[in-house]
Amino acid sequence: MIYQANNQKPRMTADFDQALVWSALLLLSIGLVMIYSASIAIAEAQFGPDRAGHYLLRHSAYLGVGLLLGLIAFQVPMQMWQKYVTYLLMTSILLLVLVLIPGIGHEVNGSQRWISLYVVNIQPSEFMKFCMVLYAADYVNRKAADLNSFFKGFVPIAVVLSIVGALLLLEPDFGAFFVVAALAMSILFLGGVSLKIFVSLIAILAFGLYELILSSPYRLNRVVAFMDPWADPYGKGYQLSHALIAFGRGEWLGVGLGGSVEKLFYLPEAHTDFLLSVLAEELGFAGVATVIVLFIWLITRAFVIGRLAAKLGSPFSALVAQGIGMWIGVQALINMGVNMGVLPTKGLTLPLLSFGGSSITAICIALAVLLRIDWESRQRLRGLNV
Repeated sequence: MIYQANNQKPRMTADFDQALVWSALLLLSIGLVMIYSASIAIAEAQFGPDRAGHYLLRHSAYLGVGLLLGLIAFQVPMQMWQKYVTYLLMTSILLLVLVLIPGIGHEVNGSQRWISLYVVNIQPSEFMKFCMVLYAADYVNRKAADLNSFFKGFVPIAVVLSIVGALLLLEPDFGAFFVVAALAMSILFLGGVSLKIFVSLIAILAFGLYELILSSPYRLNRVVAFMDPWADPYGKGYQLSHALIAFGRGEWLGVGLGGSVEKLFYLPEAHTDFLLSVLAEELGFAGVATVIVLFIWLITRAFVIGRLAAKLGSPFSALVAQGIGMWIGVQALINMGVNMGVLPTKGLTLPLLSFGGSSITAICIALAVLLRIDWESRQRLRGLNV
């Protein structure tokens, strides 16, 4: 509960949303356990038997950095985020440009998505998602009177999305592009954009996605493999077929923690994009259902926090909170859909669970901002109750 009625006045029950914190901590804890389980074999093969915990240690370090940056982000008032949102967006765009420059950008598996800092690699697209939530929320707040106008309300943000989208597709990072576009559209819809403009935006985006798939052989191959992975289980359908095998082996309660066979060099990216498949194999339907329930609870709390901020007259904070909820929800839904074979394979991690420094850091910062919004709302309620 955020507050309860007492003579028609709100009364605070806590200084933070405990349900949000606990759901996030549980997901992070499950992620640590599953990353260790899923990465033991590959870590031993790459670094030797005495380095079986390599990826666990690295992820723990990333998580520590993320929590530290989150603690710093929590200290920043929402007014400051709103004041400097344009500079944050421009910085993120600059990073997306730098990642494409040879010698600065680092290529992995045919995609140039990382900037090498020697000790670690950072992935600017992860931070762009966070910046897009802030920018879209501020845009809707500033353009509230013009949202029903095509030229004043739609064209400016469409230009920004086109620039960001073009840079992401040059990497290429189709998954990040889809998430960023979905976030901007969702926040526009929540902010009250004209239904006609919103439907037109969906139609344009759908047509663009269709053309992108047809114009790129590797994207088309992924769609073909998704339609029937068993037609070429050792080629185009390799990843999906092994993900489905992992889900099938898990049944109701799984084969036991650490007992996955698919993580033993059968399932590519077992500790990143396909972590859920290993979890399904080891913990079964019960484990997957638990993760889904925790995500639903976390996303619900984000929308509750956003609704309260809106009631207290903070539209920017409200849209940021709901945008963060949409970000986690959309990305988790896509990753789960890919793992379960209901969506084409995309390179998106499972938020809060999958291995990845930039991903976990960006999510920690976003959750800290969400808690800041909740804290500021509770302070206002406490003032009203005095």
